[in-house]
Amino acid sequence: LEVIGHGPDPHVVALSAWAARQWCGPRRAVLVAASPPRVVRHLPDPRRFATSPAWLAARHPLADELVTRGGGLLRWPPTWDLLAVIASVAVLGPTLVVAPSVAQAEVLARRAQRLGASVAVLPRDWSAAAGGVDVVFGARGAIWGPCADLGAIVVLDEHDEAHHEERAPTWHAPDVAVDRARRAGVPIVAVSPCPSLTARLRWGVPVAPSTSDERDAWPVVDVIDVGDRPPWERSPLTPAAHRWLGDVERRVVCISNTTGQARLLACRGCGDLVRCTTCDAAVAQLADLTLSCRRCGSERPPVCASCGSSALSVLRPGLARLRRDVEAAARRPVLEVTARSLRDVDASSPWSDAGVVIGTEAALHRVRRADVVVFCDLDAELLAPRYRSQEQVVALVARAARLVGPRSGQGRIVIQTALGDHPVFRALQTVDLERLVPDELARRQALGWPPAGAVATVEGDGSAVWMDAVRDHVRGSVRVMGPADGRFLVRADTPELLGEALASVARPTRSRCRVVVDPPRL
Repeated sequence: LEVIGHGPDPHVVALSAWAARQWCGPRRAVLVAASPPRVVRHLPDPRRFATSPAWLAARHPLADELVTRGGGLLRWPPTWDLLAVIASVAVLGPTLVVAPSVAQAEVLARRAQRLGASVAVLPRDWSAAAGGVDVVFGARGAIWGPCADLGAIVVLDEHDEAHHEERAPTWHAPDVAVDRARRAGVPIVAVSPCPSLTARLRWGVPVAPSTSDERDAWPVVDVIDVGDRPPWERSPLTPAAHRWLGDVERRVVCISNTTGQARLLACRGCGDLVRCTTCDAAVAQLADLTLSCRRCGSERPPVCASCGSSALSVLRPGLARLRRDVEAAARRPVLEVTARSLRDVDASSPWSDAGVVIGTEAALHRVRRADVVVFCDLDAELLAPRYRSQEQVVALVARAARLVGPRSGQGRIVIQTALGDHPVFRALQTVDLERLVPDELARRQALGWPPAGAVATVEGDGSAVWMDAVRDHVRGSVRVMGPADGRFLVRADTPELLGEALASVARPTRSRCRVVVDPPRL
């Protein structure tokens, strides 16, 4: 046997064992993420240059204050430069920066390099990171990567769902960062414009700019209340949205996560909701106007089953219907962007002349710049049966704020809602997100949802046999619920109890069970 190349640091190897227990998955997957993509036989000499005047001048007093406190949670407005936080933290030594995406990590790395710092981007520059640089950048997998003489860890956009690994074990990068920093004895700084409740409980009240500075760093948020009209009389676009769509000097992005022609319809003749004739569920309308049931999959022509009328009112328009309305209102080119779009929309794209962009929330990640963002149906996200729905709505608006910029640059976000008095929308209007924390924490504690408890979903071949064995073995604070739609829900008071309960019973031979601990969309 011989050593063929360099691999993960010893403390990362130990950390992988903890992660495999915590997230109930194979340890090998974590070790693969921590290893170089190619064999590394020799490490380059360290490159440390983070003393240039330009790099030191990029620091921010607010981030400097958090560094003097030994790290913690930083509420950083969405339009402020994240590189300033990294420059402030880097005075502690080589810094590992975990971003939500590789694209964001590469942009920050190029800017840091132009300011005089030596950088490495994982996994591409694994050997350089192991050899020694000022700042190591990467997406969520970078939390397992090397950083010679690690001095601090920075997690950008701590709230972002992209930090959740989708493959087993489904680890969460901010949680791994906390344990890695503890084992290495270095501080950690978590940055977010809207910190999650988990982060608030872990670090307490975040360090934040003054009320006036934070408010000026957000765009204007207009909440247009349409709740005074019946659903069948509401237009998909309010007069305020029409005004911005018609302004040829502004680039407008319209967001709706409802795809297809329509998701909810009512008969104008008898007033009944249009339902499936097989299973009685509400039906959706496809782009070809066919009525389709999402429950049983049956399809039929667009007529009311109660009275036979073909005059149907759209209560919840889909993206296809909305695009036609936007094109009629804007009278200029409209680009549709969804998760299936293969190219970003930027200055070099042939789509760059599109004055209006419409799409799902994927458009917020693919479009580089906008003047106005219109949320056509944010109520569907806010009222979704997910315990994190409020946090996810605030995160969407924060993402839109990065596109349009601060209010000093005439940035504007328009929210069309039938819930104009909802606390989330009022908090976004006044840029007072702290007011949401007490009620949200009380609700989570009452229902036992994270961070007040721990949950995991289990599904796949053999999951029923395994969960029956877990039910018989565990008692007390660990509960196995289901199955519902082929999926079990396991709940416990703490993540440690949850991991111990699932590890206490061996999985059936040749089973293909998938365990997702604290799924972001539950």
